[in-house]
Amino acid sequence: MQSELVELHQQLDAPPTQEEIIHAICEELYTMQDVVRYCVSCFAAHHIYVGHGTDNYWDEALEIVQAVMHLQPPCDDSTLTSRLTRKERELISRLVCIRVFSRIPTPYLTHRAFFCGHEFYVDDRVIIPRSPIAELIEQGFSPYLDRSPQRVLDMCTGSGCIAIAIALHFPQAEVDAVDISPEALEVAAMNIDGYDLNDQVFPLQSDLFTNLPKGDKYDLIVANPPYVDAQDLADMPEEYHAEPALALGSGEDGLNCAKRILAQAGDFLNEDGVLIMEVGNSAEALNDAFPQVPFHFIDLKRGGTGVFLLSAEQLNAYRDCFVKAAAEVADERK
Repeated sequence: MQSELVELHQQLDAPPTQEEIIHAICEELYTMQDVVRYCVSCFAAHHIYVGHGTDNYWDEALEIVQAVMHLQPPCDDSTLTSRLTRKERELISRLVCIRVFSRIPTPYLTHRAFFCGHEFYVDDRVIIPRSPIAELIEQGFSPYLDRSPQRVLDMCTGSGCIAIAIALHFPQAEVDAVDISPEALEVAAMNIDGYDLNDQVFPLQSDLFTNLPKGDKYDLIVANPPYVDAQDLADMPEEYHAEPALALGSGEDGLNCAKRILAQAGDFLNEDGVLIMEVGNSAEALNDAFPQVPFHFIDLKRGGTGVFLLSAEQLNAYRDCFVKAAAEVADERK
């Protein structure tokens, strides 16, 4: 009896192999609900990390299945009972195996991600959209803007999701979408074209403000730069290393890009303009670097941390300390 129990426990503890996953999904399961449930078990057994658009295994599995079925979330109960075709099950099994054994984030497998309720094309040229700035966009940046912005700069645009979401919320605004990566801008251009916003959102290749015309002024600058410090970057789950390193790490303290943005943003804002920037877990390091600066960190109701606001007046008032910090970053890069 004891040996039998040991054998049973070993079977329970053993995560399914690739062959077992393919066989189960293709040969033993038929409904959407059954396949999703089995995928959840596979993810749990293999301890995959979720955090690229979902925060639990059920939603992760559901997104793979829905994408294969060309369905948009949310999924109602009646859909869950529908049967999958053999071709659909085969494709799902292949995607699940890649997700489990290669640790590729699901949006790179499905080539879609959702931000502010809108769908965007993504691949490994861009970071996967997940910024808590979405909450501010959906609120129209209230109460932080006195009026609807006419000109907006999305710094470090990546897939273009922030720029596009802002343009959709403020149809009268012109939005410049800046990124250093030509490859990322190719993806942004695809998304801009997909929403027919070529006359409103303008992709621009630039190392931060370098290629922006002098004298350009914006009512709002939104920045989601790389901000992961060296230690956090080394400790990140494997899934994050599938994303472009250029879009994640930013020096030892994670603030190299943020410091450079702070040094120049005031020059590109109107008198009543504001800068909203995300620095995530590097918020404490930012406060330590600039203890004299009254960063206003925004209380986000839906979760997420490290998003702050500074007015044009504040940026100009503390320009000297920002410029000094940016100069130190430049020296380190030489």
